[in-house]
Amino acid sequence: MKVTIYDVAKVAKVSIATVSKVINQTGSISEKTRNRVLKVMEDLNYKPSVVASALTGKRTNTVGLLIPDLANPFFAEIARSVEDRGHEAGFNLMICSTDNDPDKESEYISLMRRKSVDGIILASGLISDTAVKQLIDHQIPVAVIARDLPVLAVNAVLVDDFAGGYMAASHLLSLGHRRIGVVAEDLRLLSSQERVRGYRHALEEAGVAIDDGLVRVSDFTIEGGRRAALELLQLPDRPTALFACNDLLAIGAMRAAKELGLAIPEDLSVVGFDNTILAEIVDPGLTTVAQPIVNMGRQVVDLLIEEMQGEEKPARRVVLLPRLVERNSTAPARS
Repeated sequence: MKVTIYDVAKVAKVSIATVSKVINQTGSISEKTRNRVLKVMEDLNYKPSVVASALTGKRTNTVGLLIPDLANPFFAEIARSVEDRGHEAGFNLMICSTDNDPDKESEYISLMRRKSVDGIILASGLISDTAVKQLIDHQIPVAVIARDLPVLAVNAVLVDDFAGGYMAASHLLSLGHRRIGVVAEDLRLLSSQERVRGYRHALEEAGVAIDDGLVRVSDFTIEGGRRAALELLQLPDRPTALFACNDLLAIGAMRAAKELGLAIPEDLSVVGFDNTILAEIVDPGLTTVAQPIVNMGRQVVDLLIEEMQGEEKPARRVVLLPRLVERNSTAPARS
């Protein structure tokens, strides 16, 4: 049977309020009484409830992390980086996958508030401004990773998505490709918009006409990438290269190409985005735009901790540069 604060109070022959004061190190209690309560807690192996401590205004040493999908290797690697840095700083991590569903996001934010987390990191793509404002109004420290909320004064750590899209398209252009398709994530996401904008800018700079018919929007899955790529690759004048806005979509595109009997990279070049572990193990290895995932995770935790410690600093927006990692999924276009 679980030992409660009532059991401690009964054995120590003190009130529940006295036990609470000992646990939370508040109020005026004699050293003799304090030691007696601590001895009983030790004898009964009583461990105070973290949530109960939170209700008295104490920290829970817990940080919440909202991500779209823990099964997505990019967000799994983000979570691991945040967890590692949080552990170094003495914090536990509560992770919730939202599937970019606004109702789930609101539900999980409410859950984290009830659990009295010390702060929340948001990586979920469609988080509403209203939900974030509510957290700010309740004085819950908030930071954003791999996403941007430019209209709100919150700390954010993200990659330069425009530069990443530009790098991907420029690489394919340098290989002689001119019909370059795009498999994009949800274009309500600012990160997706910026990656596609970078792709368009590279084409414009190279004097290549932009064909909106070569852009398809997909969900965040391999199967979604496969379906979108099949549409593009079955066009009468199909693209010779594809830029997928994350590695899962890129792998889906590679599957579609193989279904249609197209060799990679001989018949079709593919570039992804994120540089997750999947990019290394897929065959052929995936050329992709790498996000500095470990650095992003560490920095966002540090910014959140600063806010949790009450440091009054203006909200910071840290934008890190991506880099292109070339593997075997891209090759010169056939003449």
